Amino acid sequence: MKKNGFCTFYKNLYFGKSVKRHSLVKWKLYHGSGQFTIFCLVRAMNENDQLEIIHSAFLKQAYYREHPAYIYGIAGSYEEALDMVVDISNRACEAGMEGRLIEYLDKNA
Repeated sequence: MKKNGFCTFYKNLYFGKSVKRHSLVKWKLYHGSGQFTIFCLVRAMNENDQLEIIHSAFLKQAYYREHPAYIYGIAGSYEEALDMVVDISNRACEAGMEGRLIEYLDKNA
């Protein structure tokens, strides 16, 4: 029986400027391998929020093996992840979808 990965990736995945070797970073996230400086922009777990920023170490938890996180972006620092959220928010506003980030991202998938 094939095991699922710890996450799935957005089709148009956002990468921070400081993230190098994109394929290797994605592989490590999918297989639950640790990375000290990587933060992920993921779909929120509750209905009240839209996006969450989590450290890649959270993906090593057994919960994510059964319920893979949906990753929209990968950043090299927390500040870079915040910049990615602002950028996505600005793009959503330009598209006339103010405050509906998930709807904007899913529309552009």
